[in-house]
Amino acid sequence: MKTAARSTPATLNTVLFATDFSDSAKRAQSYATALAKRFGAKLFVVHAKEPPNYSLPPESWRSADDVDARKIHELQKSLPEGFPSLKSEFCVGEGSVWHVVESVLKSNRVDLIVLGTRGRTGVAKLMLGSQAEEILRRSLCPVLTVGPHSQEITGGEKELTEIMYATDFTPESQAAAPYAISIALALGAHLSLLHVVEEPRVGELVNPEEIIPSSVRLLGTLIPEGAEFWREPRCLVETGVASEKILEVAERIPASLIVLGVRKPTGVAGAVTHLGAGMAHKVIASATCPVLTVRH
Repeated sequence: MKTAARSTPATLNTVLFATDFSDSAKRAQSYATALAKRFGAKLFVVHAKEPPNYSLPPESWRSADDVDARKIHELQKSLPEGFPSLKSEFCVGEGSVWHVVESVLKSNRVDLIVLGTRGRTGVAKLMLGSQAEEILRRSLCPVLTVGPHSQEITGGEKELTEIMYATDFTPESQAAAPYAISIALALGAHLSLLHVVEEPRVGELVNPEEIIPSSVRLLGTLIPEGAEFWREPRCLVETGVASEKILEVAERIPASLIVLGVRKPTGVAGAVTHLGAGMAHKVIASATCPVLTVRH
């Protein structure tokens, strides 16, 4: 019989937002600022500049530098205007996104990374070693990925009203529970805890229906005693393919944020989650809300 470890609160004192000033980054920015504001966290805004291509005419790479400088200045000006109480720091470096992000991680304690992904082609690159994939694979702190179907939020944290946490009760998945619970409590959001019972393989005699009651009880043990939710959390158990059910239930709720635990990636790129190779990527690619992945 599996046992579930009761969760303790997670804190978000620093949020790192990686931006390339694209539309996808703009969507991600709205979540980064909303969470930083609600938790009173410091926001690190990180931008990775392409190294100058000296084989091109000087005016070409100087023009690119001018565009970067202008966009950084605009963001430096707009953040205090839109979020007067938000503490922020801008970090700009040359090289890959991960190289610049890693330098900030080494010199500062970061509790959450927020990044966006572009369209279907951009998400497909997650499976092929893109910059977003590298951050997902190498970062030890939680990563909030704002996928191509996620909506930009305009009203701040008040739009994050439904948090859905999926678990298979492994230590990897349970590592994400404190984040789901703490965010739900901080935002006054409704929390749903989901466990997906996979269909039995050939030769297995387990009846999924027999597992459902005990799974509901296990989900209940993850909720901290005395936690003051504005609305009672709900425990959901579904049968089927994990990625499909997570997306289906998220649409049905509908979820404002999906929270998943991931194990240290090994083998091929994309095999980063405890719920099956590439499952997190499938959820990120298709979800209509951001996905928070937490490393055990």
